[in-house]
Amino acid sequence: MNNFDEAMRVLEEKFGNQDALISLSTIAQSPNADGSPVPAARIVNVFYEDGCFYSVTNAASTKMQQIAKNPEVAVCFIVESFTASGIGENLGWVCDEKNAELMAKIRPIFAGWYDEANNDEDTNTVLLRIRLTKCVWNDAHAGIRNEIDFINKIA
Repeated sequence: MNNFDEAMRVLEEKFGNQDALISLSTIAQSPNADGSPVPAARIVNVFYEDGCFYSVTNAASTKMQQIAKNPEVAVCFIVESFTASGIGENLGWVCDEKNAELMAKIRPIFAGWYDEANNDEDTNTVLLRIRLTKCVWNDAHAGIRNEIDFINKIA
């Protein structure tokens, strides 16, 4: 198994088939007083599969408006010192046939809170995909630093 395959195995082991909380950062639509971009961060529940995080959200939310304007995002999982960059994509309504396979995996994993937080009848309830492009997994205490390039498939 090469380093990239091993890194993907570890990611699947750590994040796969479970509800995880990550920090998702986007760029605000309005710059600061000096005209510079302003980062915006929030905690989101995600499901991980094949180099992507998935979250259910509202298409009218601030994060989705920001992603529509600039799809470059950053994520962080503090407990493991995992930071990554990626591309945010609105995959559309959660009940759209094209999302059926993913939602069949996501709904049971998010079952404890899903119905309280989401309204599947509302077509603005959408699936957000965060397609990872690169990440750093750093454990300073163990002296380990792993960099993963998802585009070129190297680690």
